[in-house]
Amino acid sequence: MQSFTIKDLENLSGIKAHTIRIWEQRYTFLKPSRTGTNIRYYSNDELKKILNVALLNKYGFKISHIDRMNESEMKERILSLNQLEAQHERVVNSLIQNMVDLDMDSFEDTLDNFIALRGIEKTILQIIFPYLEKIGILWMTNHIIPAQEHLVSNIIRQKLIAGIENCSTRVKLNKTVLLYLPEGEYHELGLLFMHYLLKNRGAGTIYLGCNVPAKDVEYVAQLRKPDYIYTHLTTVGQKFNFDKFITGVHKRFGDTPIIVSGQLTQTYEKKIHPPIYFKRSFPEVMEFVSGL
Repeated sequence: MQSFTIKDLENLSGIKAHTIRIWEQRYTFLKPSRTGTNIRYYSNDELKKILNVALLNKYGFKISHIDRMNESEMKERILSLNQLEAQHERVVNSLIQNMVDLDMDSFEDTLDNFIALRGIEKTILQIIFPYLEKIGILWMTNHIIPAQEHLVSNIIRQKLIAGIENCSTRVKLNKTVLLYLPEGEYHELGLLFMHYLLKNRGAGTIYLGCNVPAKDVEYVAQLRKPDYIYTHLTTVGQKFNFDKFITGVHKRFGDTPIIVSGQLTQTYEKKIHPPIYFKRSFPEVMEFVSGL
């Protein structure tokens, strides 16, 4: 059985740890176990329960009412939520629940059903990206079993590649972006997502993929002369040094704008200078894409 910390529950559900502790004291739907040092930890079932409780509470159900629901009643109420945002959150929560259960058939069916209903771009924007945002912190803290990460990553990767291959737009931008992940970075989904956004909006792309030596990126950049170089940092190897990375890319790529997004940009506190630009949030990423 996998276990989660109260911080994991906070990150995945959006409910503050302080509130979760209060709910534990007043209601019966959460019953955490404790380590020998009295630290709370939660099971797969408790994670799924808090996701459902948080969703119902956000869309108008009182906690005291939710506490009296059995599992089938809770599922019925969740399916009855008619707000569009609530429906999207329900799908994202389903993906998280499928992931912790290693139910990859249901995981892929959930994605395929949404793609058939709304198309690949809306699936990426409304479902896949919010899902990756939620579980990205767990990837960074190693609170996801590697098998879970590999299984869901491969499914999402297939959907993103299918979306990239099927991109068609009449608009052609006179801009080219080289995309890559540095050595030690293998989390490719964010970069594939960016590849899709750029290609779908008519930008030229040079996609090198993950774990690319800096000298290889430099060679391609010198030959193809892209307008931008883009990388997305989720989590990297222990030998990765952010300061050396920034110094290195600036030295190798000169005045070519270098765009860096991903979870690690939120932890870097030193000031950065052009031509390096951090995009620390999804709106900032979309602003960059829209401004090409």
